[in-house]
Amino acid sequence: MTGQRADDYQDVLESAVGHMQDMGAEFSDARSQTIRVTGVSSMNGELRQLVEKATGGVCLRAWIGGRWGYGTATSFDRADIMSAAASAVANARGDGKSDLHLEPASVRRHIDARVRIHPDSVDLSEKISAVLDLDRAQAVDDRVINRMGSYSEEIKDNCLVNSVGSDISWQEVRTLCRAMSVASDGQRMERYYDGPDSTLGFEVVRDTDLEEVGRTTAEEAVATLSAERAPSGHMTVISDPMVSGLLAHEAMGHASEGDEITKRRSFLTGAVGRRVASDVVSMYDDGTVHGAHGSVPFDDEGTPSSRTQIIDHGEYTGYMHSLETASQLGCRPTGNGRSENYGKRVWVRMTNTFFAPGEWDRDELIADTRDGILCDKMVNGMEDPVGGCFEAKCLRGFRIRNGEIAGMVQSFTLTGRSVDILTSADALSREVVLDGGMCGKGIEDWVRVSSGGPYMRARMIVGGGQ
Repeated sequence: MTGQRADDYQDVLESAVGHMQDMGAEFSDARSQTIRVTGVSSMNGELRQLVEKATGGVCLRAWIGGRWGYGTATSFDRADIMSAAASAVANARGDGKSDLHLEPASVRRHIDARVRIHPDSVDLSEKISAVLDLDRAQAVDDRVINRMGSYSEEIKDNCLVNSVGSDISWQEVRTLCRAMSVASDGQRMERYYDGPDSTLGFEVVRDTDLEEVGRTTAEEAVATLSAERAPSGHMTVISDPMVSGLLAHEAMGHASEGDEITKRRSFLTGAVGRRVASDVVSMYDDGTVHGAHGSVPFDDEGTPSSRTQIIDHGEYTGYMHSLETASQLGCRPTGNGRSENYGKRVWVRMTNTFFAPGEWDRDELIADTRDGILCDKMVNGMEDPVGGCFEAKCLRGFRIRNGEIAGMVQSFTLTGRSVDILTSADALSREVVLDGGMCGKGIEDWVRVSSGGPYMRARMIVGGGQ
């Protein structure tokens, strides 16, 4: 499969779409996809993992009477694809009928990845060397007991045709490089991590000072050993861009996915036009941000990516949509119909979800805060689209007293009702940072996303330390 692009199979995809239409599909599409992944990791100066793998196949979909039918071919053989097309039509047929009509766009466009140095042009030995360099750079203190370096790349080639005349192909390239240090003083252990992620090419690695990233990561892990237990209670919190992004993604993003709305499983059902935040808060999902980890030129239904405003200066403005949820709610598709791969179904999924910038500098926010806590990186978060609550674990933070940093604090949790937190927000920084990762729909169907925002000052419930 390596060396072949998904658009090499365009003629058979067109035949499969025509076959589904002849069999009675109201709408049909066919998407071929190849995925190539390279992963390298090391620990304490030794190479621990080296993975190169490739997979590919074709997803066929038929829409009949308000119902999707799926068929999947795990090869690019014409007979297998035509058989999967017939299965898609058979799977779409049912007793129920619906007047719901999809309104897909007809798009004819072919897009190469916007990268300066394509990972395919870089020898594997350089990727291994980058990981080992990142690892070795962390050896700055005997208290660093574990040093980890990692590099991963994912290259997806997609081709999609549908029954309204779309003919699309595009390539997605993602690269990620990480350092993580674990430090111990014999009593406790702390960790820290850093490194870039993007939809750019290997330039992300070559343009990064790996020695500095590794050294700083180790130094921060050691520094965290001296952190004190975090306070507890209802406090003023300045969330850093990663934690702000977690709030955008987990608390408001999942609840704004159109399929959660149509199933009435979101606390934001019917919330358009309602105030859900203070006037300083605006929020977007935007799959067009150049270089961001969640950016895609098209979603997996062939809808071009777009910038969707979710909150406009405190007012809730709308949802993210697939073809189906857009038709159900009388909206336009937003380019958020995404699947983990050709073998999984399409759900409404986020791309790059973030709060818009404010008018403050970070240091001004700190100086203007009498008593509070500043977050520094997140560990994880939980979604609650039904109840509208927020929970996140922060890697560490800094105590603020009388407008100054007054010491580091250990890992702590943040909780609260999403609307209460956002309504209390009174100041945001000009700086906005996006952080890449993976997002599951529930516990499965993972897609690449990023989340972020500015430094945001708001009131939350802090659960102190370890």
